[in-house]
Amino acid sequence: MYWDTHLHCYFSTDSQAKPEDMVEAAIDKGLKGICFTDHMEHEYATGKPFTFDPDTYFNELRILQEKYQNILPICIGVELGIQPHLIESYEQMVTNYAFDQVIASSHTVHGRDPYYPVFFENRTEEEAHREYFLATLKNLEMFDDFDIYGHIDYVVRYGPNQNKNFRYETHCDILEQIFRVLIEKGKGIEINMAGYKYGLNQPNPSIAIIKRYRELGGEIITIGSDAHKPEHVAYEFLRLKEILQYTGFTHYTVFQKRQPVFYTVP
Repeated sequence: MYWDTHLHCYFSTDSQAKPEDMVEAAIDKGLKGICFTDHMEHEYATGKPFTFDPDTYFNELRILQEKYQNILPICIGVELGIQPHLIESYEQMVTNYAFDQVIASSHTVHGRDPYYPVFFENRTEEEAHREYFLATLKNLEMFDDFDIYGHIDYVVRYGPNQNKNFRYETHCDILEQIFRVLIEKGKGIEINMAGYKYGLNQPNPSIAIIKRYRELGGEIITIGSDAHKPEHVAYEFLRLKEILQYTGFTHYTVFQKRQPVFYTVP
């Protein structure tokens, strides 16, 4: 099967999963390898930061790397919740620690997270989506030290109608700017299969977004379940071959020591 390169454990504020339980789940699913990407968001919408101690994180995960070295490759990554005023602190942390993969994600936008209904209050979903994509573009223009941008249409997961009324064409002007910046910087996107878990019947980003990214020349695409529990590791990965082939990919990407490694789609 594939690598799952977007996983969370109890180092993320929103997970209680033991890291070793996530490893054992990956082995049970027959994965080629995994990457932990726990949340680091120094300032969050609720006022409570999503942070962990990097030294403890590396120490614990390196013990697992050694224990499972002949069974399952384990990479150590991070998911950064990007906001413009936090970028300097993230740049320093990424420089100081030897992450294999850095995911940049937009969660908090102008002090609010689409996870909470207040993000959508007193405006249309289309207006909320547009604010989110414009904020993502601004983050991209200001921040370089990452490898992929996570779940680019995260905003549709939690809207009143989720992705029922979402159309790529409505926001293609901003999305294509996002793609061009990513491609120019040599960055990638992910296929985040948690979209199926949240009832979208699509990954995040949607198949239409993935396809257009590829048409514009995007080559770097990682795969992740965004699992916060062992039972969600490799979630709906049986759909991946069809998605990758339809969107024009013959390979997927794994980052090791911040360098892309390309794997042929099985």
